[in-house]
Amino acid sequence: MSSKTKQKSGQNLPTLPRFVKKHSRSGDGPVIVQVLPELVRGGVERGTVEMAEAIIAAGGKSVVVSNGGPMERHLARCGAVHHRLPVNDKNPLKWASTRRRLGVVLRDEGADIVHVRSRVPAWIALPIAKRMGLITVSTVHGRFHTNSALKRVYNGKMLKTDHVIAISNYIKSLIARAYFGVEERLSVIHRGVDTDVFEAGQVSQSRIIRFVNEIALPEDMPVVMLPARPTAWKGHEILLEALAGIKDVPFLCVFVGAADGRRSFIESITKKGVELGLEGRFRLVSAVEDMPAALMVADVVVMPSVTPEPFGRVALEAQAMGRPVIAFDHGGASESILHEKTGWLAKPNDADDLGNCIKAALSLSASRRRKLARDTRSHITASFSTAKMCRDTVKIYSRLLAKAAIRR
Repeated sequence: MSSKTKQKSGQNLPTLPRFVKKHSRSGDGPVIVQVLPELVRGGVERGTVEMAEAIIAAGGKSVVVSNGGPMERHLARCGAVHHRLPVNDKNPLKWASTRRRLGVVLRDEGADIVHVRSRVPAWIALPIAKRMGLITVSTVHGRFHTNSALKRVYNGKMLKTDHVIAISNYIKSLIARAYFGVEERLSVIHRGVDTDVFEAGQVSQSRIIRFVNEIALPEDMPVVMLPARPTAWKGHEILLEALAGIKDVPFLCVFVGAADGRRSFIESITKKGVELGLEGRFRLVSAVEDMPAALMVADVVVMPSVTPEPFGRVALEAQAMGRPVIAFDHGGASESILHEKTGWLAKPNDADDLGNCIKAALSLSASRRRKLARDTRSHITASFSTAKMCRDTVKIYSRLLAKAAIRR
């Protein structure tokens, strides 16, 4: 791990307490094991890597257990240890075997805290962690559906920990409403964005040009951008409806990631756009590796999810880049966007109001756009940075470790 990375991850981090363990002759930094299904590219996985760096920077040892994936190399780069186990397998008949193997990892690594980040890992890891007397933490990243007794029990396993972290007030309210006796152990730590990576001044002109050329973006055309997975609830169709209502305004809508969807999804979006008279004014492209460069060409970023987002990391990334963001006023999005200050919050699932917000964003004067960019950047840096997320999580680890030391 480079000194630059240490400095970034460890900025203002509290130091994890050192204490004498049964298996050690002297005070050691605590060993914190994060367990998640896989290390693919996603918000949960990025947060795991960011916390792995922060744990090391705070004086602990970072261990991650997953079924592997492309982000393993990031763990190796920061000095974390990774163990590959099938903790993503949803077959309960296989959990006992995986649990035994995980127990060996926890014992050999000298684990102090087990932090689970999904439901299957919780079912596998928490029983063995409790049996070994380890501290347990969970992070709830998504909505809990409790429409059946079985689902309620299955989801509830995530709450059987010494402390529960919700990624938004919206998620916290869903948990508190459905499960009693959790609130005293429940905290909100908003997901963060790396404000060093997502900074307009760090994106070179060559990176922007590369993205523009990759998607053959025309010059001098205002860009409305929706970066999202190719799934219906992300709101591609309602965005098209909103744009159809402001056809008198020049724009090109770019659906980043939509071209990776199933053929039926792509055909449905394309047909909808043509029927609304938007042919030639929208484009479906594949997901991009260089998201900061992509955001630099956006005049407005829209996140029109038709069901509430658990949080919505795109809104953070866009605001960190100084881009106005528009989302529906529900779920986690309403917690990160300041209406008419860093973006707009439209009436949920109201295409007309969404269109009016987009029109307002595209009509900003140059001076107003510069001020908004400064405000969005300051807002994210102060309240939604990766550094803050890591710092708040390390504080929870430290508090739990201190309580455990007193009990011992």
